[in-house]
Amino acid sequence: MNWQEFTALLVLATAMSFSPGPNTTLSTALAANGGMRRALRFVLAVPVGWSLLLALCAAGIGALVVAVPVLRLAIKALGIGYLLWLAWKLAGSATLGKAGGAQLNVGFRDGVALQFVNIKAWLLALTLVAGWIAGQPDALQRFAIVAPVMLVYAFVSNLAYALVGALLRNWLAQGSRLLWFNRAMALVLALTAAWMVRV
Repeated sequence: MNWQEFTALLVLATAMSFSPGPNTTLSTALAANGGMRRALRFVLAVPVGWSLLLALCAAGIGALVVAVPVLRLAIKALGIGYLLWLAWKLAGSATLGKAGGAQLNVGFRDGVALQFVNIKAWLLALTLVAGWIAGQPDALQRFAIVAPVMLVYAFVSNLAYALVGALLRNWLAQGSRLLWFNRAMALVLALTAAWMVRV
């Protein structure tokens, strides 16, 4: 991989990883509601799940999903349903700790699983495999470069969003701010689900 390709990879990774999506929204909401410690399980799960998804796409599963419309539709339907369920749970939470606890319990396993129904994650994984890995004579070496880069970006972006949520925690504890914050985060998840319908 030459430096131009690597630079393009970094630009794509920055744009996709730091733009709002299901992962970053949940990282922010979990930290704001349950604190940084609770959110960290999810923050750590995202790069693990995403790396597994990228590996499966590089191994050919991505091509199968693209080729079989029923699989694509099933992933999309599960993703939309899950995001709407999370949005519904989050929208009604007005007490610190409640959305990160009993009402919205998203832990490590959930964070890993979310990557497999996250259309944004699928689009990025398929783009990376098609643009940087598939059909190249040094495909394994390229995967060995792309995977760690994306793992770091997935971790850092979700950690940054979680830190923002944690910093807002005291401010959100006053009045009905937390309820409106959670409703705004729920709206972002619902809008993401609506965007997934059109993809």
